[in-house]
Amino acid sequence: MESDKKLTVLGHLQELRGRLVRCVIAVVLGIAICLPIARYLFDFLMRPVPGIDLYYTNVTGLLGSYIRVCLYGGLAIAMPYLVYQLIMFVKPALTRRERGYVYTLLPGVVVLFLTGVAFSYFIMLPRALSFLYYQFPQFLGGDIQPWWTVGDYVSVVTKLLFWVGVVFEIPLLMFFLSKIGVVSPEWLLRKWKYAVVLAFILGGIITPTFDPINQTLVAAPVIVLYALGYVLARLGRRKRAPAMVPETESGLD
Repeated sequence: MESDKKLTVLGHLQELRGRLVRCVIAVVLGIAICLPIARYLFDFLMRPVPGIDLYYTNVTGLLGSYIRVCLYGGLAIAMPYLVYQLIMFVKPALTRRERGYVYTLLPGVVVLFLTGVAFSYFIMLPRALSFLYYQFPQFLGGDIQPWWTVGDYVSVVTKLLFWVGVVFEIPLLMFFLSKIGVVSPEWLLRKWKYAVVLAFILGGIITPTFDPINQTLVAAPVIVLYALGYVLARLGRRKRAPAMVPETESGLD
């Protein structure tokens, strides 16, 4: 028995290694695709707040930012394949019904992630960056001029785009966990106060500013997404409940 378990563990580790190698190859190919178009991605990242002057203070500063943009672009291009590899790895541990849920929700994962990126790019970033670059130095006075480096700017913008996109996956995650019975809608409703506190904590972590306005720009959608996830969880549990009642007990109610 112990030898069988060891063989099983070794088999899982070998499969994990193979899938990780494929993921690395996919990311490298995505980076290669981004190398000639990264200059256009730079222009895309600069558009939320026009008129910002960026600088780099060391010899390889601009090159490092260029490589970072290529890396994030390569990850974005390879993301569907990475998700596929993750699903294939955990597939043996899922029931047939749970696999069906995963396959059904995959398009929603992409749509919600892109919606979060669009929200961050068009709504949150212009306000947050404009506040940091224009309003806050004027508020402090003393003729303080912002001197932003390319590396810092690219790091902040790409992180915001990515993590806000991830946060927008909350409703689908709540729906899936309710569908497979990990959480219940009643439990989610009881924890709404903690969800509100967590939303503002996430707002403080994700946004590059500490002012309550930009923090609320992230916290408010998170609260709305939690409410939407609760509604989806109730719908998912309502559709799931009849299938869980055995035929011999159907007349007990």
